[in-house]
Amino acid sequence: MFDIVRFENPRILWLLLVLVPMVVYYVYRTLQGRAAIRLSTVRGVERLRHTYRYWLRHTPFVLRCAVVALVIFAMARPQSAEDRQNINAEGIDIVMALDISGSMLARDFQPDRLSAAKDIGSKFIFGRPTDRIGLVVFAGEAFTQSPITTDHVSLVNLMNQIEIGMIADGTAIGNGLATAVNRLKESDSPSKVIILLTDGVNNSGQIDPMTAAQIAADYGIRVYAVGIGSEGVAPTPTLNAWGGISFVQAKVEIDEDILRRIAEQTGGRYFRATDNTKLAEIYAEIDRLEKTRVEVENFVKYSEVYHGWLLLAIVLLVVEILSRYLFLRQIP
Repeated sequence: MFDIVRFENPRILWLLLVLVPMVVYYVYRTLQGRAAIRLSTVRGVERLRHTYRYWLRHTPFVLRCAVVALVIFAMARPQSAEDRQNINAEGIDIVMALDISGSMLARDFQPDRLSAAKDIGSKFIFGRPTDRIGLVVFAGEAFTQSPITTDHVSLVNLMNQIEIGMIADGTAIGNGLATAVNRLKESDSPSKVIILLTDGVNNSGQIDPMTAAQIAADYGIRVYAVGIGSEGVAPTPTLNAWGGISFVQAKVEIDEDILRRIAEQTGGRYFRATDNTKLAEIYAEIDRLEKTRVEVENFVKYSEVYHGWLLLAIVLLVVEILSRYLFLRQIP
């Protein structure tokens, strides 16, 4: 009832000034109405205890003032407001194309390149709740791990299931890019993006990377290419003579030229990630570049709340009448 944001007729509140003459008159009448009795001493009177009538003698007048104030508030038509928002989100369709060749186990990232890519990629996914995102993996060939979806929890679970060795080893950048394009070509989203992440040189597959880039450009798909790997050499897994895995210092070879050309061909950008921090910064930059369009319309609905004030005024008026003529009635 008291959740008020405005009065429809605020000028009515000036009537509250009527309380001033009411109080002045009441005080004047109370002082004038006192009886004067001459006594030789007041010691006996001072020992008399006051009854509840004495302490509550002004209650009816206070209640009457409260009734007048509440009626004036009600006449001013107090109103509460209810805010509403209509949010229209125009999402972006994104496909993440992730290299899962054996070299992605290199430990120049913590704990390795693939784990870092999955961890930072998952955070990127959860940071874009209104976008549809899909996942393609590639090595010697490519396949779709998840079509574009808004079920980001399931998508991240599928990402976490990715392991090296799921498909034949190699680096088929063209196949991975073409598969990602195939996921987006039927999309009616005004903004379509591929995040292509690889740590090697194209050495497998049936599709040339630049051919796949031209197809992406034809469909209006931007490609953000990310080369992942430190400068120089990195501890890379290899099979030893006993069939186990050991790590050797191998040269980091990324075909940055082809990745730059892919990005330029499609209107995207090329990035180089040399450690976990840099990779996180790259995803943050892509997040800034590809902002989801959100339109927010605010509506305010006002509701009348004077009914409660009138009801309270009526209750106090009844209490005032009962107190004046029943509980505090003067005994003749």
